[in-house]
Amino acid sequence: MNPSIDIIAGARPNFMKIAPIIHALEKHKAEGGSLRYRLIHTGQHYDTRMSGDFFSQLSIPAPDVNLEAGSGTQAEQTAAIMVRYEKLLLEAPSKLCLVVGDVTSTMACAIAAQKLRVPVAHVEAGIRSGDWSMPEEINRMVTDSITNWFFTTSEEAGKNLRAGGVTSERIFFVGNTMIDTLLANLDRLRPPLFWNELGLCSGEYFVVTMHRPSNVDAGASFERLLMAIGEGARGLPVIFPVHPRTARTLETIPGLPLTIKFVEPQPYLEFNYLVRNAKAVLTDSGGITEETTVLGVPCMTLRENTERPETVTIGTNELLGTNPAALAPAFEQLFDGHWKKGNIPEKWDGQTGQRIVTALESLLLS
Repeated sequence: MNPSIDIIAGARPNFMKIAPIIHALEKHKAEGGSLRYRLIHTGQHYDTRMSGDFFSQLSIPAPDVNLEAGSGTQAEQTAAIMVRYEKLLLEAPSKLCLVVGDVTSTMACAIAAQKLRVPVAHVEAGIRSGDWSMPEEINRMVTDSITNWFFTTSEEAGKNLRAGGVTSERIFFVGNTMIDTLLANLDRLRPPLFWNELGLCSGEYFVVTMHRPSNVDAGASFERLLMAIGEGARGLPVIFPVHPRTARTLETIPGLPLTIKFVEPQPYLEFNYLVRNAKAVLTDSGGITEETTVLGVPCMTLRENTERPETVTIGTNELLGTNPAALAPAFEQLFDGHWKKGNIPEKWDGQTGQRIVTALESLLLS
């Protein structure tokens, strides 16, 4: 029997988002439901540290199919994924292509599916930064322009979709599957191997992640950001799991603050242990701002815009921009104990995966 649903995962952020949907589908099946899924790993991230650990840690089954698209330019990677997913659909079509987030795999599989008249559902639909220099923004806009059903994380995302002409009956405000994963694993979080080696103590260190080209591709500006972080941290350790893109630039920068500790990308359970126990997080990742909001950890976003405004208006996040001069007053506010406490956005409650499966039952089985 051909699958009801293809679930697409290609890059590290996807795995956190698909896990609750897979768990809810397995529960649906155990209770006698007829929805079946096929898990497709596009191979966009093929390094075990960037993808493989997530399958074991989050109890995601091994992929039914690995397209093994590999690396390349934006166009090369998009083309490889489309060609290989199209071939799979021609051999064994599904009733629905379910994509998550905003990576290359999301857009590529949505296009391939629609051209073969397979409907598309987009989890995390409708979020917008307004910044077309971000590849993710292009991926979001293209995907949403050809999506049939939209699963949103916030009312703001729904407003964005309606403003673009999407009718309300195609939009399902379900919440945030990344937060489902976080809440389900809070009791399993564990310190990384270097915790004792670096003498880390809860609330007495910072976590930094940066990978966006605007921050890390130019050595001089990246160096200024790192120097400002090192100074602002007032001697506390700064733990920086280094994305492969970032590592290339770091090789060109000598003499960085010794308090900044560069480590390899961390598996899910270890990374979120670091986040949960940090004094604050500095990042240019949107997803991490969602996790810090739910964990109540102060967050400084090193970007000029965000596609997740609720983390700023409701949560613990502040949008600082990319000017290093903005960091000193932010650190002062933090050390003075004046950082905002924040609240948790609506429906970020751990039940999003089940809401999505309930909607899929209605859409596919009615």
